Amino acid sequence: MGLIFLFSLVFILTRPSVTVSNAGYGPPSPGFYPSSKFRSLTFNQCFRTLWGPNHQAIDNDALTIWLDSSSGSGFKSFRPFRSGYFGASIKLQPGYTAGVITAFYFSNNEAHPGFQDEVDIEFLGTTFGKPYTLQTNVYIRGSGDGTIIGREMKFHLWFDPTQNFHHYAILWSPRDIIFFVDDVPIRRYPRKSATTFPLRQMSLYGSIWDASSWATEDGKYKADYRYQPFVGRFTNFRIGGCSAYSSPRCRPVSASPGRSGGLSKRQYMAMKWVQAHHMVYHYCMDNKRDHSLTPECWK
Repeated sequence: MGLIFLFSLVFILTRPSVTVSNAGYGPPSPGFYPSSKFRSLTFNQCFRTLWGPNHQAIDNDALTIWLDSSSGSGFKSFRPFRSGYFGASIKLQPGYTAGVITAFYFSNNEAHPGFQDEVDIEFLGTTFGKPYTLQTNVYIRGSGDGTIIGREMKFHLWFDPTQNFHHYAILWSPRDIIFFVDDVPIRRYPRKSATTFPLRQMSLYGSIWDASSWATEDGKYKADYRYQPFVGRFTNFRIGGCSAYSSPRCRPVSASPGRSGGLSKRQYMAMKWVQAHHMVYHYCMDNKRDHSLTPECWK
């Protein structure tokens, strides 16, 4: 990596970070912890480098990827999937990160370019003293380029994601998509019709890249490469489910201890607490949106 990068990395990881006003005040226990059902895997067991190989490093089973003025970096799962649980522990960079996206997501863009399905966990970079925004999103047969419909829900977390690793996960089944933070469900996107739900196989990706045109306050603040490199760290990958090559009898994993696979009452209570206290945007509540294009909002 070189001495200059190592010095920069030490500086980044010791910078003062944003103060979280409700630190120590978190959601009620969900009573069930899906991540505990899957063993921890290393990067090399699950993924390959997709782009930016000179902007990746592995140390003690933790993957570091970074963005500078020359490139970002990304990785991709060895196998595509049709359902499953997919999680990673992630630690974000403190300080000025406006315009930078650190992402962990599903997509089939390489198989269906411009016409893909996508399920995203995205950390939208920020300015000094302001919290990261965690954006969850679901695309159905589109690229997210403005000609298709995103289904964003955004959150300010109840902790500072730059201080420690926290576990972020997506559970994708034929009946719903559930987003988790430290095993607490924060969003459930149910299947209401085949036209509003991703049903084609997808691969799992991670990346860090420059999205200055929209990432931070709708593009008001851009990536400032005086603060490079921008770093994201991933470890403790927990993955299980039905790959594209599994038997048709492969059963989707469950989000709860019940046989139904749906969220338990305690999990729903924890999710509602997060949405009441930490959700900052819901696409169905945006009066500027044309909701005839998102029929799941009123069904």
